[in-house]
Amino acid sequence: MSGKLFAISDLHVAYEENRAIADRLRPESADDWLIVAGDVGETFADIESTLRRLRARFATVIWAPGNHELWTPRDDPVRLRGEERYHALVRMCRELDVVTPEDPYPLWPGPGGPIAVAPLFVLYDYTFRPAGTYTRQQALDRAYRTGVVCNDEMMLHPDPYPDRDAWCAQRLRVTRERLDELPAHLPTVLVNHYPLVREPTRILRYPEFALWCGTVHTADWHRRYRAAAVVYGHLHIPRHQVIDGVPFYEVSLGYPREWRIRPGGPGGLRQILPLASSSGLGDPGPQRAPVELAQRRHGQLF
Repeated sequence: MSGKLFAISDLHVAYEENRAIADRLRPESADDWLIVAGDVGETFADIESTLRRLRARFATVIWAPGNHELWTPRDDPVRLRGEERYHALVRMCRELDVVTPEDPYPLWPGPGGPIAVAPLFVLYDYTFRPAGTYTRQQALDRAYRTGVVCNDEMMLHPDPYPDRDAWCAQRLRVTRERLDELPAHLPTVLVNHYPLVREPTRILRYPEFALWCGTVHTADWHRRYRAAAVVYGHLHIPRHQVIDGVPFYEVSLGYPREWRIRPGGPGGLRQILPLASSSGLGDPGPQRAPVELAQRRHGQLF
């Protein structure tokens, strides 16, 4: 097999410009695989139609959910919430022949393989706290005072768990169990919507937003599970970092108002395998948090 493993995330196809970009995504060969690391859209119809088109083009499509897929927006006829919504998305993906975190991890057979490509569903638990805060409540109090509050607080329901922290703890347990079952010699590509380590969030212009960006309990997974690469999105800050010798790729498209001001425009698919040169996008400097942020102005949240 001479194909490539590509990745993208945060397509947000509710935006017409982004939908057009998604429609133009194409493989280079019939053997190419595609990772979609979450936030395809918010409604079942948008998610299904986009993944269906991508699956028709790529030999294998691998999906990990983002927070937007897990929202229950008012304009979606599918009113499912929380874990029930997630499992319905998994069933939809299986009907499309798209790999999910609940399926056996596919083995990349191309150059550098075999490598297990592991889509993960690990949420966040408010442990990426701003400096000077030491508890969940302290950190959230600061976020609300600052006006930096993710829309997840209103739209991502944790049912049947009491809160998103508890759902995250459950996902950590089941994901560790699955990763621990992999052969000890087998390298991986770890795919999660949220960064597995804290470092990528250090450049957020609003550090409070990191509360909704991951968990400290995955900080060693790239070492523990022999990652050849780690793929994530969510931050809307496309970049490449090497951490402990492992390349980390943030592969998001993001919102039109974000990618319009990037040098080179919206970009496209990011090659993950075969491993490309270590030269990446570099450090773009302080960035705004994603625009799903509900930012307080004049006493209002929007």
